[in-house]
Amino acid sequence: MPQVETYNDRVVRNFLLAAAVWGIVGTAVGVLAAAQLAWPALNFDVPWLTFSRIRPNHTFGIIFGFGVTALMGTCYYVVQRTGHTRLAFGRLATFTFWGWQLVIVLAMSTMPFGFTQSKEYAEPEWPIDLLIAVVWVSFGIVFFGTIARRRIQHIYVANWYYAALIIAVALLHIVNNLVLPVSLTKSYPIYSGVVDAIVQWWYGHNAVAFVLTAGFLGMMFYFVPRQAQQPLWSYRFSIVNFWALISVYMWAGSHHLLYTALPDWVQSVGMVFSLILLMPSFGTAANGLLTFNGSWHRVPTDPAAKFMVMSLVFYAASTFEGSMMAIKSVNSFTHYTDWTVAHVHSGAIGWVAMITIGSLYAMAPRALGVPAMHSRKAMELHFWMHVIGLLVYIVAMWLSGAVTGTMWRSTGADGSLTYAFIESLQAIMPLYVMRFFGGLFVFGGMVVMAWNLWRRPERHTTTMGLRYQHFEAIEKHAVLLAVLIAFMVSLGGLSEITPLFANANSVKPAPGVVPYDPLRLAGKDIYVREGCYLCHSQMIRAQRFETQRYGPHSVAGESVYDRPFQWGSKRTGPDLARVGGKFSDEWHRIHMKNPRDVVPESNMPGYPWLLARNLDAEDVAHRMRTLRRLGDPYSDEQIASAPQVLRGKTEMDALIAYLQGLGVSQEPAATAPGAPGAPQ
Repeated sequence: MPQVETYNDRVVRNFLLAAAVWGIVGTAVGVLAAAQLAWPALNFDVPWLTFSRIRPNHTFGIIFGFGVTALMGTCYYVVQRTGHTRLAFGRLATFTFWGWQLVIVLAMSTMPFGFTQSKEYAEPEWPIDLLIAVVWVSFGIVFFGTIARRRIQHIYVANWYYAALIIAVALLHIVNNLVLPVSLTKSYPIYSGVVDAIVQWWYGHNAVAFVLTAGFLGMMFYFVPRQAQQPLWSYRFSIVNFWALISVYMWAGSHHLLYTALPDWVQSVGMVFSLILLMPSFGTAANGLLTFNGSWHRVPTDPAAKFMVMSLVFYAASTFEGSMMAIKSVNSFTHYTDWTVAHVHSGAIGWVAMITIGSLYAMAPRALGVPAMHSRKAMELHFWMHVIGLLVYIVAMWLSGAVTGTMWRSTGADGSLTYAFIESLQAIMPLYVMRFFGGLFVFGGMVVMAWNLWRRPERHTTTMGLRYQHFEAIEKHAVLLAVLIAFMVSLGGLSEITPLFANANSVKPAPGVVPYDPLRLAGKDIYVREGCYLCHSQMIRAQRFETQRYGPHSVAGESVYDRPFQWGSKRTGPDLARVGGKFSDEWHRIHMKNPRDVVPESNMPGYPWLLARNLDAEDVAHRMRTLRRLGDPYSDEQIASAPQVLRGKTEMDALIAYLQGLGVSQEPAATAPGAPGAPQ
């Protein structure tokens, strides 16, 4: 008879309840952002409520607030019960809870005020990044300390996935967030242009791989057998899929940059490994679903099991879709459209949220010390609200992607483009309304879950025992497991990124491309601060329908001074790589104040506050000195003259100067006062 152990479920309970709160916050912000795209007046001309500032709050709140909080809580729950031991370093575990909540609060309260790196899934500035590193290392110490004191010789496979999550995210976070600070609220990445692009999407893709896939597979491998009340369908198969998944995933990040200025061999590697990913992904989904063989009769009456089964269906579907979208010919059609948004949310709302919700419902009674959830009917209501909302959302975005992808490349009999960009936006606006209502259903379901957790039955004081199902494992040594994981997750990234580092100096500035003068540098940083990259790309792909619409395709040498790179991943607005000189300064000024005054059909938010804010000349000079330390060739004279050049200039002047320089010569002579096209 196994020894009964009391577990530290206080910290687990805290993480569970916090995940429910962040689920509400994250989806609420998402619903507001979706509403702003459908009805731009809801931006209210308030800086901290503008779509481009709150959209990162939505992704951060869902991924790191709801998702990672749930991962940490379930990790602590699982590692205790699969090891027959109490959580190691109890006070440090408590610190990880409060430390992580502080991370989320700081990030979500600073990003709307413009304190952001503006890098996808890595927006918080460097002081918060340091706090993330401290909390994450502490999380790893607690986890591996608990593994080391386990009473079971074998390390159950769910813990392998949690271990991969901890090790890989530490590596990704450090490499992607190497910056040189300018101040407490501003920094520049040590990478620029092409190198920054591959590092960012090595991080961005593998944040999906190890946070939104590996971590939640750890959840799945523990809670699915528990809810099915029978052993995992194939334990050995789960081991094979684990090593295949962590070996292949790190190579696939470059599929986010197909047809860009990234070297072609890196793009091809990303495409090939994305297709290989189908095998371990389908294998893992099948393993989870087949675990319910013999217990399918439980699913109709068990809401937690319903969430789990549906999550595995969406896991298989979204991984298949992701691999197909990595094929160059398919990517040519879907990239920069809402099809990518549909794919992301199919995985996030379908796979990640549903396996999390199912696991939270499964563990809640034990973690909360109660016999059952307060209301099974509320759980059923949550399930159907979530599924309906998810389907409405992704169908709307699939249709939007298909419509815009078709319209962007449509040509007439003479070969000219059939539609202006704004016509494609007009065509999909009803679908943006549809997306809003889909998100509203998902948000409502989160509220129902939180209510159900809060209105729980009277707590019973019980000893948290363990019903443990023993499975044969391959590895039994925690240190060896950690070393092998670290090696496998490092291999792909190092193989792709290292050659680009080695050849970084071979990417020369394109003709006429020089470091930004003080006014344009200030404008570029305002563009980054306001989150313009979320709706605009600066990467014209080498495809006829793109070059017809925007001009000559982009080359690597055009972005050597961009920190961070501005290639973008979504076009709600047109590409801006060659917008310089196409419109007058006055047009830009009116457009930035209220876009609908010049483009009535636009859903872009206005930025009237830029007209009233004067530039801080000394701060811009300090930024130039920081960039010089990173290799940008600013002279002492250029830095010293910045205050005089910027005297009396507003943030609007700076942003217009930046836009007017995109795609045209940036030689100083071209921007002298009074020169044609110079900011007035």
